[in-house]
Order: sequence, then C-alpha cells, then structure tokens
Amino acid sequence: MKFILNHDLVEETAPAADTTLLRYLRESQRLCGTKEGCASGDCGACTVLLGQLKGERIHYRTVNACITPLAAANRRHLVTIEALGSGGKLHPAQQEILDNHGSQCGFCTPGFVMSLAGLHQQLLAGDCLQTDRAQVCEAVSGNLCRCTGYRPIIDAGLKMVQTLDETHRLDARILIEQLASIAEAHTTPYYLQPKSREELEKAIASNPDARLIAGGTDLLLEVTQQCRPIKKMIDLSGVKELHRIEERKGFIHLGAALTYRDLETFFAERSSRISALLERIGSRQIRNRGTLGGNIANASPIADLPPLLLALDACVTLADSRGDEREMPLADFYKGYKATALESGQYLAKVSFPANALNDFHWLYKVSKRREDDISAVMAAIRLRTNKSNGSGNDEVFSEVRIAFGGMAATPVRVAKAELALLGQAPQDESALEAAVTAIAEALLPIGDVRASAEYRLQVAQNLLRTAWQTFNREKSENSAPETLHA
Repeated sequence: MKFILNHDLVEETAPAADTTLLRYLRESQRLCGTKEGCASGDCGACTVLLGQLKGERIHYRTVNACITPLAAANRRHLVTIEALGSGGKLHPAQQEILDNHGSQCGFCTPGFVMSLAGLHQQLLAGDCLQTDRAQVCEAVSGNLCRCTGYRPIIDAGLKMVQTLDETHRLDARILIEQLASIAEAHTTPYYLQPKSREELEKAIASNPDARLIAGGTDLLLEVTQQCRPIKKMIDLSGVKELHRIEERKGFIHLGAALTYRDLETFFAERSSRISALLERIGSRQIRNRGTLGGNIANASPIADLPPLLLALDACVTLADSRGDEREMPLADFYKGYKATALESGQYLAKVSFPANALNDFHWLYKVSKRREDDISAVMAAIRLRTNKSNGSGNDEVFSEVRIAFGGMAATPVRVAKAELALLGQAPQDESALEAAVTAIAEALLPIGDVRASAEYRLQVAQNLLRTAWQTFNREKSENSAPETLHA
C-alpha cells in the first residue's frame, strides 16, 4: 500500500490487517504527537487528518487514529500534528491555541489542534461555509479536555476562522500530483479494498473467513478494547455502488456505505429533525467514518439510526457473493440481541424508505448523560400523519402512526400496540394518548444498567411519546392559525 505521510510518500508491504493508524504512527514512525487516550474514539487525543483526492482537490476529514485501520490510509494523504506548520511558522490552529492559552497539561492539545486544522482546511476549500462559534464547537465536539477548560480553546478556534490564512493550505499541487500517481495502489491480501460490487462479491467468495468493515468505529474496538486480533478484513467503504443515493418510484434508496457525514448532507434540506439527530451520533471524527450499514448491521439495541428507520418504514436489501439480493422490512432484520438475518457470505447493500414519509410529522429524541459523543439510554422516533375522518365535517384523525425505540428491548423495536391506540383517533384525544402510553409499559420490559435503570427508561419513553404528541398538536395549531395582518 502507498500513501503520503505528511510530506513523504510511504510504501508498506506487510502490515497486519488490524494495525491501527495510532499504533503505526507511534511505534513504526515514532510520530508520538498523536496521543493514545481512550483507544475507543471517545476522547479525540489521537485525531489526525485523512485527505482523499476527488477530482482536482484533496478533501480532508478528521478521524480517530486509534480505531482507524492503517489500510484506510491507502491512496490518501495522512497528516499529523508534526507537519501542520509550514515555512517555519506554526499553523493558525497551533498559533491561536498558543496565543489564547488553550493548553495546560498538553496531552489533549494535539487532538484539538488537528480538529481545528481540519475546520480551517474545509473553510479554505469551501466544504464548510460557517465561521461562527457553533461551527467551532461542532469541530471540537469529539475532543475532551480535562484541565484547560473549553473557553480558551473555543476562543482560539474563533480567532482562527475569523482570520483564515491561505498560506496554510494542506492540499499543495505537488501532493495532488503524488496522490494521482498512486491511485491504483493495493493493500495486502489480509485487507482487501474492492472498488465495485463485482470485486466485493469475488472477495467475499474467496475469503469466507474475513470480517466485513466499513467505518470500523465499532469493529476496531474488538482490537483496542478486547485485544482480539482480526486477521483478515474486506473493506466495503470503497465500493462505489454502496455510496449511491437514488430516488425513484416514490422511494429513497441509500447505499449502506454512506457515512453519517454523507447523511448529514443529504438530510440537511429535507428534515431539520433528522439533521439534529445526526449531530448527536458520536463525534465529528466518528461521523466522518461511521456508516449507515454499520449502524444497522452491528445490531446494537441502542443504535441511533434503526429507530428512525423503523419509523420511516424502511426496508433493507441483503446481497451475497453470487450477486443475489433479497429485500425485507427492517423490522424483520433483527432476530434477537446482536443477531440479524444476515447469513454467511451476505452483506447489507442498501436501505430504502418511502420518500413521502419525510413529509409527515416526525419527532426524534436521544436521551444520554451528555449531549456530545455519548451512548443512548433511550432513543425515540415517532412519525404521525393525519387525514380527514370518514364522518362529516373537517375533523382529522391519525391515519399513520409509527412509534419506535432504541434502548428499550434486546433490539430496536416498534411498539405496535401503542400505534394502534392512536390510529384512527383525533389528535386532541388525550384518552387515546394515555392508552398508547399504557401500551408502552405493557409491551416493553427494558433492562437497567450503568446508563439508566429500567424504571427510568420506561418513564422516559412514555414521557417522550407525550412530548411528541404535544409538539404535534402545538405545531398543527400554529400552522393552521389565521395570518395576522399588520398595518
């Protein structure tokens, strides 16, 4: 495999499949500015930049080096803290951290600097247009500081974005030319990177013992947290067909290898509530790597996207090494705790849902101990649609109701009994609401753990339904209110 490490073209011939970027940088290259903190993608001390050539430009993204495989750097530009400065000067992110006293013990500082440098490059490239405090906070939301405090770090970021310096672009012309020259570099037989579904299917057929990886934000925890080696992997992230977004015959089809960042872009103008939920999934570094298919196929009962997709009546398409496909409702995909309908030799190819479902009222809420970069205690996804009743008058009733939860059972689950309690009832009918609330308690038996007790989870789930119902009625009342005329 070939890649550019800072300013040098590097070739590696025999790295183990589960070698992480962090381990490689610190142990093989002795670039120890990239720190090891949590080894799970939570603290951001190991943040580096990965640049991918697309057309005539290199697009850079922050990633957690601790849970990113070295092979993910193949045909990429890998940038570490040691190479940010140029011409004998510090990078603006470094200089502003220094000037604004944004470092005390310094352990977390390289990660913060790399996150800010990533934002700096995106602003220069036009990939990000905002230059406000919210954008700076979002950029460093995956970085934890335990002693400096965030105010001087955010001040440094604000000063950096307000005084963009073109002389510190990372994508110099010589780097673009170098990346173009290694476009066909391959990894070892232990880490396969197919570029098409045909190549993927051949790889699966020839390597039935290989683990499938896309972003690896959960899979690599087996290596870093459980010390379990993974000897062979097949990387789906380069398969072009798995990155497609299509809308046809009334359905939206999303490729399983789309990252959370891709989904943020897609839903930005389609649903403010889905966009807000995506901002709560992991950190910026995680969303740059984690994928739609991985979040589903991982089969975690607390995954954030499955409840949303259940509420959207989503279906999943499973494909195998022979090119055969079968489609099934997402509700049928989960067979139990960490168990799915995927069989040996199969992979998740795409997710589909009715396009008109995005026109309905949908209310999504993630309950966790902290807002940024945390695991859900309860995830709620509720979708409501009304139509005129069959009787006389203009009264409306719920014609479609979807209520789904994560964290409330062994799998993400829809509560059909609660849906039936509201279906066909008037939106203002409080007795129907309370019947649905009662149905949640009858249908779900959540467990208690370190994140929340069973009693807390049940109470929260019921209250989230009440809040969604109240929000629906409030918004409907506001939208139907006559327009006020002003002189």
